Amino acid sequence: MKKIYLVGLAAILSLTGCEDFLDSTNYTGKDSSNFPLNETDVNQMVAAVYEATVNEPLKTPADTYFFMANLACDDMYGGGGQNDLQTQAAAHMLYNSENAMQAMWTGRYAGIARANMAIANVENITDEELRNQTKGELLFLRAYNYFELAQCFGNIPLVERAPENVEEAQVSPEQVDVKEVFKLIADDLYEATQIMPSYAYDGWSKLAYGKVSRWAAEAFLARVYLYYTGFFNESSMPKSEGTIENAYVVECINDVINNSKHDLVEDFRLLWTYSNSETAKDYDYVADLKAAGKSWIKDGTNVEEIFSMNFGYLSDWSNTQLHLTNQFCLYFGTRANSWQDSDKFRVGKEGSVYPFGTGWGSGPVATNLWEDWKAAEPEDMRREASILDASSFLDHADNDAQMEETGYINKKIAPIRAGGGDYFSFAATPAYWGDGVSFGHFQATHPQNLVLIRFADVLLMHSELTKTADGMNRVRARAGLPAVGYTDEALRNERRWELAFEGHRWGDIRRWGIAPQALEKQAGYKIWNAGGIEATMKSQAGSFASRYNETKGYYRIPKSQVDLSNGSIKQNQGWEGSNGYYASWN
Repeated sequence: MKKIYLVGLAAILSLTGCEDFLDSTNYTGKDSSNFPLNETDVNQMVAAVYEATVNEPLKTPADTYFFMANLACDDMYGGGGQNDLQTQAAAHMLYNSENAMQAMWTGRYAGIARANMAIANVENITDEELRNQTKGELLFLRAYNYFELAQCFGNIPLVERAPENVEEAQVSPEQVDVKEVFKLIADDLYEATQIMPSYAYDGWSKLAYGKVSRWAAEAFLARVYLYYTGFFNESSMPKSEGTIENAYVVECINDVINNSKHDLVEDFRLLWTYSNSETAKDYDYVADLKAAGKSWIKDGTNVEEIFSMNFGYLSDWSNTQLHLTNQFCLYFGTRANSWQDSDKFRVGKEGSVYPFGTGWGSGPVATNLWEDWKAAEPEDMRREASILDASSFLDHADNDAQMEETGYINKKIAPIRAGGGDYFSFAATPAYWGDGVSFGHFQATHPQNLVLIRFADVLLMHSELTKTADGMNRVRARAGLPAVGYTDEALRNERRWELAFEGHRWGDIRRWGIAPQALEKQAGYKIWNAGGIEATMKSQAGSFASRYNETKGYYRIPKSQVDLSNGSIKQNQGWEGSNGYYASWN
């Protein structure tokens, strides 16, 4: 499947703040009065916003909301090597660098700035259908950037439109109450769901794969609505004028379910790259799929994917292009003393974790997740489909000084090997990329996309919004589990099992008001630190519950942003001064 790579056009969507360098001559013939006019112009304009939203954050993966949210929740520990102090800190709601999450802050505002400029010019598109589709994409992307900022930092500066001149561009936006940010998010998503065309899924022939569809906008509105109403304990979500009520959100979710043509894939394992045909030759866990002629449903052909981050393939390490590959796979990979050449990644070797490859050891799966899941749903196939239990055979000394290791390894977002473990990525094999390719590179050959919205989540949101078990039981049936009646506990468990490691759990436990008790369950389990030293998992801030209560789950605003604001940006509660600083594991 040919992927669409979205390359930014910063020159088109930027405005210099230095008057000495301003030149009013129109060298290109394109300005806000005549750009964009045609589909080529539109693609150039929108590509810059996608690039800032999707690819740019991966230049610093540990500073992304997705990474932080996975580590901070109760399903993953921090991990990483002894020197990965910020990774461990994030899992305990602490910080090691005073500018931690700086890349996320600046990257999200860059996406917002580009979206604002594009929205200001989108009315130039003369084709009404193209204009509505394009504007919907831009509104979605601006809302996506603001939603991550709002969840992460709470009260933040709000930039609602592009500056009209240099003087406006030099005025610092004021920090506002987070609820005001959600009003803009609500406005954007409501308008997007009103205007976007209904292109039923047909293998991405109408829209380029990776673009935002109406269905993505409707599903994302439901996600934001559930977060807002739950976290703030309100019955509706305000817009700048009026409110968004439950009935409208249900209407949107029903539209996705009934009209999008998206659906569940037949087997849960087919969603994850370890079931690809090359790896499956040596991976007994998916032998039944291989025997039936079934394998991983490649990116761009998966009916369950509604919105994804698109990534590409690099055959070798690159200082400037790694962010075009899925760096989350690298970060969540298993550490080893000998990295690419370790026998622990090859078939038939003692202690092998094949087909799961090497990486930085971030996000070891929390033992409490495995134990909770086993106790609540012992016959759920998704547990072993999502987690490798290597606790009985993993060589904890061969982990390059990893911290908080548990022996449980995330299968969903991980580096995947092939060829008995000789190929450093399943995608490096000739079967995927043609003859003459290399064995790949453990930092670079991760082309698998990151699915941000999939149909299973839509079904679970339907159950939560309607308090019915219909959607939930469709998801359970796919896993071979019997139907159940709706309860909040059943729905919460189902989301935890189905969506583990996909970035949703942190927002879920916060909006359900169960974060303190859920986080506290991490403590007391055996872990291995720094080359196999046994230890007991514990909070590095007194207790997980007290630290959450102190911060409400909001992260520390980077010090550089507070300093640059000359006092107009106030630091979040629980992070004042050096409060929350993490120096080392104890």
